[in-house]
Amino acid sequence: MVIQVANYISDIEPYEGGKPISEVARELGIPENKIIKLASNENPIGISQLAKLAINSALKEVERYPDGNGFHLKKIISEKFSITPSQIILGNGSNDILELAARTFVTLKDEIIYSQHAFAVYKLVTKAIGAKGVEVPATKYCHDLNKFSTSITKKTKLIFIANPNNPTGTLIDKKTLKSFLDSIPKHIIVVLDEAYDEYLLDDLKSNSFEWIDTFRNLIVSRSFSKAYGLAGLRIGYGVGSPNLIELMNRVRQPFNVNHLAQEAAIASLNDKDFIEQSRKLNNEGMSQIVQAFKELNIEFIPSYGNFVSFKLQDEKTTMLYYHHLLKNGVIVRPISNYDLPEFLRVSIGLKNENKIFTKYLSNCNI
Repeated sequence: MVIQVANYISDIEPYEGGKPISEVARELGIPENKIIKLASNENPIGISQLAKLAINSALKEVERYPDGNGFHLKKIISEKFSITPSQIILGNGSNDILELAARTFVTLKDEIIYSQHAFAVYKLVTKAIGAKGVEVPATKYCHDLNKFSTSITKKTKLIFIANPNNPTGTLIDKKTLKSFLDSIPKHIIVVLDEAYDEYLLDDLKSNSFEWIDTFRNLIVSRSFSKAYGLAGLRIGYGVGSPNLIELMNRVRQPFNVNHLAQEAAIASLNDKDFIEQSRKLNNEGMSQIVQAFKELNIEFIPSYGNFVSFKLQDEKTTMLYYHHLLKNGVIVRPISNYDLPEFLRVSIGLKNENKIFTKYLSNCNI
């Protein structure tokens, strides 16, 4: 018996993340403590000490279901950003917010707009619900919002915008972004994915939460996986008008955010020093790696995230470099699936990790 599924499901290519350290150790026989993972934009200093204490304390209650409404975490988020709990929805990672938005507001006959070179989940989510994806060509590896505007049709229901974008690290300035929101029809949902917001200098931040009352069609997605270091606990949140959030909560699965994740997130939001430390380390590491690229005459895309994508001669050369780094215990990320076959993406690590990466990058003889 052959199981039949819709074509839009069978055509999906599953998402592939950066190689885990344990997998590289098994495949190449390298001890795990000799492997450096710079492939998944994780925080190299781990998590806040306050978060660790909160997780240890929360272990006493893991036999209980978590708070399905996330009352205490929403309260902390609302106080920190001067918004109301009714404007907040919690997700199993910010990916969950992206999917909830699409599943709530988009049907099979609708269209979703996203950029070339944008986060892969936008295309995956669009295909998973059977909607039509409209990929807008990028300009200098960045979202071209003018082209977004001209791509809008009567069928357009949702627009994904990543700012900063992964994997290119490009940033849309807040004036351009706000002007775009002003210009589009108000029945079109805009999901602004700000997973890397904490790494931005204050004057570069979009102030998007302040726009929620003006743009009732805006949903802002944030993550605890990057600067806060909670990638393994899978927690993120979305902010929008109470009406949009209430509709998304109808689709959200019960208990989608576990108890440990909620407690760790609350503690993380209360640790301003940890975020400042993470941002400082990232800025220093970015300068270290960018300087190495310049010395090696390697082209790269200037990045506002905690990673940078760099270009090699061609796709074959790119993969030779990738495997050279891998066999020397340095995991980076090929990004051919982002229509960037000549690029690799490297996450910013600790100073010594960045040094080891640049060492093996410089001695690749092909």
